[in-house]
Amino acid sequence: MKIRSLILWDMRFQFKYGFYLIYGILTVLYVTVLHALPSAWQEKTAVLLIFSDPAAMGLFFMGAILLLEKSQRVLHALAASPVSAAEYIGSKVISLGLLSVLVALLLSLSANVQNLPLVLLGTALASVMFTLLGIIAATKITSLNQFLLVAAPLELVCFVPAILSLFEIGPRVLHFYPPSICIGMIQGSLPYPVLDLALVILAIVLLFWITRRFVVKLWRQTGGARL
Repeated sequence: MKIRSLILWDMRFQFKYGFYLIYGILTVLYVTVLHALPSAWQEKTAVLLIFSDPAAMGLFFMGAILLLEKSQRVLHALAASPVSAAEYIGSKVISLGLLSVLVALLLSLSANVQNLPLVLLGTALASVMFTLLGIIAATKITSLNQFLLVAAPLELVCFVPAILSLFEIGPRVLHFYPPSICIGMIQGSLPYPVLDLALVILAIVLLFWITRRFVVKLWRQTGGARL
């Protein structure tokens, strides 16, 4: 019950501050760009757009979300409530993940991307990883400029190997990098299903564990320590 209420609250929060409006405009823009491209380029371009924007939404916007929550003292209320850090993280992951998958669905349909279920699964898994990374980065900042400085290296570390793998540039081992596996899934490819999914899930579990520690520390700093 708590997690459902948190998800609904997060979705209302995101709607209030224009996240849905922004992605509505961006989706129209992206679809227009895709239809303006030659058909041979549309699928690859759609893969890049999905991976670098809706899937990475959490990494881009988590700084703004947490700064807004800090300014409104939402974190103080949550830290003193029965809500757990895991529930708080799960709410962020699910609410942003739903929006990411919806945008990815619209872009995939407009570009006639093949293997749609795999594309959406890859988007969802990438969204979870990026949102967790975004929360980790956001817990350590006090301004949006700080968040941009922290997030930029994370974006490079996540995007560059994955894009190189997409275009088959560099060593074969890049394929087994979790973001590379996700961009491959968005392309409709999963050559080693069991191993690939296991690596992505392991990365998510590890990131979730780290994120939970960071959130608990943040809540204690805002007066939410448990006696």
